[in-house]
Parts: sequence; structure tokens; C-alpha cells
Amino acid sequence: MIAIPKLTSLKGRAQIAAMKSDLRNLVTAEENYFAQNLKYATPTDLAGAYTVSAGNSMPTITLTGDGWTATLTSVSTGQTCAVFMGSTPASPATKEGAPACTESGSVTVTP
Repeated sequence: MIAIPKLTSLKGRAQIAAMKSDLRNLVTAEENYFAQNLKYATPTDLAGAYTVSAGNSMPTITLTGDGWTATLTSVSTGQTCAVFMGSTPASPATKEGAPACTESGSVTVTP
């Protein structure tokens, strides 16, 4: 009885870690693209240059006036993670370049 909730919790934490890692990698890919092209990349621009962890879908990337936002949602766990660069935050992220995630109304922020 105790093992099942612990296993579920462990899987949820692993999913959040993978999503945050994918978003950190996206920050790097976007900054590399910007350095070469003087503009941020659309998902089409990143095709082949950026991939996500197994089990994750590609993030939704939106270009803004001075940067971009990206959100990634796990269908299996209902968790949503986001990251942004520029002056337009993407909830739950509140710090530029730092992925943050929500789960059932709670917020987990990566420093």
C-alpha cells in the first residue's frame, strides 16, 4: 500500500526533472540560434537542432517583442512547465531563463 504512492510521487518528480531539463536545453538552443541569426527561433527553425526527452512532447514556443516563451505539458501527469526570455513571463515561470512547473495548483520554482 505504501509503495504505490511513493512510486507515483517518484514518477512525478522524474517527469518534472525531465521537463525542466528539456526547457533548459531549449534556452541554450534559442540563444545559439539568436547568436547566429539575430532573431529567436520558431519551432520550425529548431527542427533537428532540438529534441525533448522520451515521453515529452515538443514545447509550445511563442515569439514575443523582445524574446520568447515556451510551455510544456505532460499529458500523463497533468504537470505544466514554462520558461521565458525577455520581458513577457510565462506562468508559472517568473524568472527569466529559469524553468518552473505547476502541479495541481502548487508551484515548483527552479532557482
